Amino acid sequence: MLQTTFDMRYPIIQAPMAGVTSPKFVAACAEAGLLGSIGAGYLDGEQTKQFIQEVKKLTTKPFAVNLFVQEEPKIDVEVLQQARMALQPFYDELGLSPVQSVTSKEVFAGQVQAVIEEKVAVCSFTFGLPSPAVLKQLKDHGVYTIGTATTLEEAILVEQAGMDAVVLQGGEAGGHRGSFTDPLQLIPLHDLLQQVVGKVAIPIIAAGGLVTKEDIQKALESGAQAVQIGTALLVADECEISPLYKNAVLASKEQQTTITLAFTGKPARGLANDFTKRMEDATVAPYPLQNYLTTTIRKESAEQGNAEYLSMWMGENSHLIQQTDTVKNIVSKLL
Repeated sequence: MLQTTFDMRYPIIQAPMAGVTSPKFVAACAEAGLLGSIGAGYLDGEQTKQFIQEVKKLTTKPFAVNLFVQEEPKIDVEVLQQARMALQPFYDELGLSPVQSVTSKEVFAGQVQAVIEEKVAVCSFTFGLPSPAVLKQLKDHGVYTIGTATTLEEAILVEQAGMDAVVLQGGEAGGHRGSFTDPLQLIPLHDLLQQVVGKVAIPIIAAGGLVTKEDIQKALESGAQAVQIGTALLVADECEISPLYKNAVLASKEQQTTITLAFTGKPARGLANDFTKRMEDATVAPYPLQNYLTTTIRKESAEQGNAEYLSMWMGENSHLIQQTDTVKNIVSKLL
């Protein structure tokens, strides 16, 4: 059982939200009885190592590190130029110089090394499957591995790769889609659980749209051994996102989220705003190049208090979240 293996008081994993998780937040989740998770997607190897060390200063509980499986983007100069031109109006409106040069550097190997050197208990993956060599390296050091799947096909591939568990990400989930096969599918979590339970032998972790006690109960009764929650914890006192972002979650209405490629080049669910609407039909560079092109836009928007150009990832059921509280109190209400 996941819960007993990792000293979890509750069968809940804090979603590894890259760009959102801070050492204080991850440690608070671990101390509250969850499996805390570092979203290391935007970090390099040295930054990942430093982040892990900061969490260790705040808790002795086990925690996870989530890595983005990296693939080298095919750089088409014309597409890159069109993507830059599509963003020009936003640079102008914010008084920014456009990003002139973007390069994709390899960080994955360094991150894996950081996980091993720091003796992290759990390593999870998004956007695909790590190589057999990487998985063997982690397993040889006793690291528990978790893959992410959005379809039955992907869940089977995660199991066949030799991973220890799989996160089933329903279509309702906030943040990046963990999909790594085409076409992109948005299968509601309950339907996905029905499709996958009994078809794989490894433990299933349910994710996507779980913001109420009833949601979690239903997922666990449907065959999940644990659940992964993110949006419900964005409003936690210990979560160090901007007040702008936190208030946007609390003020969100039904059917206000959208799936967009515009911020990073990978499909992700967040609050629809002026940026996502104006970029609907625009040319977008492949991940992570689009992410680099929009970084200054998002940073300056946050500094100006402008929510219209910010990526505010949240799940489809964010409108059900009504108030801020401590991680401990949020979790107690969910169980």
